[in-house]
Amino acid sequence: MGEFVAPAAVPIEVSVDGLPAEPVVWDVVEPSPAELVEDPEVEVEPSLPESELEGIDDPVRMYLREIGRVPLLTSRLEVELSVLMERGEHAERQLQNGTLTADWRYQHLGDRTRGAHAKRRLTESNLRLVVSVAKKYIGRGMSLLDLIQEGNIGLIRAVEKFDYVKGYKFSTYATWWIRQAITRAIADQARTIRVPVHMVETINKMIRASRRLVQELGREATPDEIAAEMGVPPERVREIMKASQEPVSLESPIGEEEDSRLGDFVEDVTAQAPSDAATNQLLKEHVEMVLDSLSGRERRVLQLRFGLDDGRGRTLEEVGREFGVTRERVRQIEAKALRKLRHPSRSKRLKDYLE
Repeated sequence: MGEFVAPAAVPIEVSVDGLPAEPVVWDVVEPSPAELVEDPEVEVEPSLPESELEGIDDPVRMYLREIGRVPLLTSRLEVELSVLMERGEHAERQLQNGTLTADWRYQHLGDRTRGAHAKRRLTESNLRLVVSVAKKYIGRGMSLLDLIQEGNIGLIRAVEKFDYVKGYKFSTYATWWIRQAITRAIADQARTIRVPVHMVETINKMIRASRRLVQELGREATPDEIAAEMGVPPERVREIMKASQEPVSLESPIGEEEDSRLGDFVEDVTAQAPSDAATNQLLKEHVEMVLDSLSGRERRVLQLRFGLDDGRGRTLEEVGREFGVTRERVRQIEAKALRKLRHPSRSKRLKDYLE
């Protein structure tokens, strides 16, 4: 294959010639053969019609139009580019040795340059594939542009790790890496409450199983049916469903005019009903009126013993320490005060509340 000229640069924020070193665990994991199957929902040769660009922010629309101009590659050309990349990597290793003749150094410099151009072309020619995958994750808490950027990182991983000798189509191999990058970004960034990456993957498996069952059954699948499809216990599916729920803000607008908030319609189980609150207020006022008919010491003893002020009742010993008297004397004062309250002239005011 002859040397080609690299296409014009596409304005993406991540470098297509390499990534900064970062401790990413999934970078060392390779997909299994069972995972490298074509997804019918992902376009192998995605197009970007104008109808899909409507309603998208201008910067994103410009980016999508720009990558739409980059020609797609044939399978044969993908292999040829991979060969050039392989030669470029070999040339880089030889150049680092520093013991080359002038002729060999010139040859390796050319191979390294051609390898870098091949890597760039293979990456840029598959940027539309990233968009096709990213669109499936809209509504998961990240903007389309952020999804595309994370998917681009996955695409670069795929370009660097693709082994044409194994016979897989590059688009199939790259789709796996793009999904890995996007789903992990969603797990780390999108949720208010972070869900572990392995749980996010499990949630996605459950969603895919549920969609398949909807197509087969023509209705929403039950947890038991989803469990059978996934090969896990029904209790596990219910746990996954619970973990997949997104928190909802109490400030979320409600109604067409958005003049109400969700929190306005949530019951406060700790609050009293208006009728109960009114009754309790009247009871409090009547109790205070009855207590005012007692002596100051009797009223205070009852307030402390029954926690009428702060809801915490005191022992005879605690009340005795406050008044500087014995426990027995406090008991006598309390008994005398209660006898007074039981007199019809006082008890009739509270009778209705005690029935």
